[in-house]
Amino acid sequence: MRIAIFGRTINPVFYDSLKRLFDILHLHNVDVVIYQPFAEYLCKEVKCDPAVPGDFSTPEELKNVDFFFSIGGDGTFLEGVSFVRDSGIPMVGINSGRLGFLADIAQEELEYALEDLFAGRYRLQTRSLIKLEDDNGTLADFPYALNEFTVHKRDTSQMITVHTQVGDEFLNSYWADGLIVSTPTGSTAYSLSVGGPVIPPVASNFIISPIAPHNLNIRPVVIPDYQQITLTVEGRGGRFMTTLDSRSAVCESGKEIRLRKADFGIKVLKLFNHSFYGTLRTKLMWGVDRRN
Repeated sequence: MRIAIFGRTINPVFYDSLKRLFDILHLHNVDVVIYQPFAEYLCKEVKCDPAVPGDFSTPEELKNVDFFFSIGGDGTFLEGVSFVRDSGIPMVGINSGRLGFLADIAQEELEYALEDLFAGRYRLQTRSLIKLEDDNGTLADFPYALNEFTVHKRDTSQMITVHTQVGDEFLNSYWADGLIVSTPTGSTAYSLSVGGPVIPPVASNFIISPIAPHNLNIRPVVIPDYQQITLTVEGRGGRFMTTLDSRSAVCESGKEIRLRKADFGIKVLKLFNHSFYGTLRTKLMWGVDRRN
């Protein structure tokens, strides 16, 4: 078995668990490659020498990898997607802090999770991505998002107008601070914070959610993900910000942006004792009564 390990920084409370992770992988004779900047961080800051036989710095170096471990939070997981890309390598989210939706293997269950992985007691979910297409090649190195695409005003004073078409039909001109187009995976992220609905990560939908719309009657819309979304943005500032998950670029007003479902997905490893609805209850504290 060959495992790639990716990370940025980790919470000090996870240091001992991380060292135990490498011990377990070595005991199982796993061939480990580690993200080169993360390996340097571990040696300098964590005082942990993983003693792995190889490293990687680019997506092209992930050869014959069976699993991609992301160690950190959901943000780290999203960065890891830009390395996995369309390789089909299953991603495993190990959380070094609080429970996440993507990095959902908690510190206290790490050893049990590894036992399940080695025993084959897991399932793989395929998560859809959004693909960005425009005539300027914005974020062309990896024009995909697992969570969401956004357009947003650049200054603090002027709203923008986002003319939105779904398929061949005009939907609305959103006069707002911005607009979010979310995948089902991203329904619990930025979209949720602006009032968007929660939908299961395996649903075949996109969510269009305005950010601080001028018209309070405007609400998020759920559409089938086989339909293309076309956006044209106008604003007095002449430029606006676009993002794909954590990556951003500045674009010119009046340019057409096309969004559609990517022709590949990201495989995410899920343990049998984990469920989306259980994570919702835990993460969002549904049913918790603080009076008791």
